[in-house]
Amino acid sequence: MKEIDFVSKSTLPNGLRIVTEKIESVKSVSVGIWVKTGGRHETAKQAGITHFLEHMLFKGTDKRSSFDIALSMESVGGYLNAFTSSEYTCYYSRCLNTQLDRALDVLSDMVLHPAFPEEEIEKEKKVVIEEMKMYRDSPDDFLFEEFNSKIFNGHELGRPVLGYEETVSDFSRQDLYDYMKDRYYPGNLLVSVAGNVDHDKVVQLVTEYFENLEAKDHDESEQPLPEFKPEDVTLTKAIEQTHYIYGRRGLNFDHEDKYLLLLANTILGGGMSSRLHQNVREKYGYCYSIQTFNQSYTDTGLWGIYVGTDKEYVDHVRELIKKELKQMQDEQVPEKELAEAKSQLKGKLLLSQESTSNRMTRLAKSELYFGRFVTLDELVENIDSVTAEEIQRFVKDFFTEEDFMEAILLPEN
Repeated sequence: MKEIDFVSKSTLPNGLRIVTEKIESVKSVSVGIWVKTGGRHETAKQAGITHFLEHMLFKGTDKRSSFDIALSMESVGGYLNAFTSSEYTCYYSRCLNTQLDRALDVLSDMVLHPAFPEEEIEKEKKVVIEEMKMYRDSPDDFLFEEFNSKIFNGHELGRPVLGYEETVSDFSRQDLYDYMKDRYYPGNLLVSVAGNVDHDKVVQLVTEYFENLEAKDHDESEQPLPEFKPEDVTLTKAIEQTHYIYGRRGLNFDHEDKYLLLLANTILGGGMSSRLHQNVREKYGYCYSIQTFNQSYTDTGLWGIYVGTDKEYVDHVRELIKKELKQMQDEQVPEKELAEAKSQLKGKLLLSQESTSNRMTRLAKSELYFGRFVTLDELVENIDSVTAEEIQRFVKDFFTEEDFMEAILLPEN
């Protein structure tokens, strides 16, 4: 049977979507309630409220305390967690498939009946502000935040998902309820389940919990991207190492050239065998870590190279990076190297399928971004179809120096 034969999708009358993948070879199940809301859907005054709300949903419901929530899954060997990004929020659990009812009961209770105790709100504000400080104390996280704010200067994507101390400090209980009412409606909700499950059973359970949630018409406001004007950033901090990013705006999730960038990204910075690692680290010893990053959103993306090095080597590293990009523009990738990059990507894809959590996430992202299930066969076919000529054509335009900016964090003094 084909992979698609094990994937099912249903939509409740109120608009909530349910996607499942049956994996008979496991005894576990991963359950996720996804909300199509993230940092980019906040007003300036709300900056950080999506992430703060994610924290607060673990602080108790009308019938469960925060301890009850934690114990509910841990007492049967499972776990609960959540994360927030710029475009979505996910509350998820992994447990034995015999505990599916319990996982959906707890997760739905958190999403539908949060209590938001006043004393917990004030405590959690301090927790989130400490989380901000933790990231600021991490040089690479600090630099990425500054880089991102310049890449999307003036746009919602340029704000940190955690928000700012002044906005988080001002959140009230009513603000949380208002935001949930505005964003947590059925058309924005998706339940994704992967593991040893029966689709009809999942639909039955989700219907019991969510059928009374009222449908709502909601038009997303336009968020036109401002023109990108590369502006280099130089910062200092009390650190030992210099941190350097060279990057630009990237491609959106559904861009026709996304597989070309994916392979170029792998060839340049996909592990220890990549060109940048072999040249900058292995040949010259200029760094411990060098890597590429590739982030896609609904309408845009982010791509670049990050390296941690000594301040004396920065000019050499910059020159070597630009030399590698120029070489990809001037010379086609050898067939052997391209074949190895394709094998690397396909191998990672297949290995990731051994985790029910990864499969649950892939199910959800397929539905959120494409409205359908994107099969492994389709992904492999698209990767295999890329030619060296296509990559060269793409990078000649994409690696144009005028479209790049650099961000550098230097040791003080």
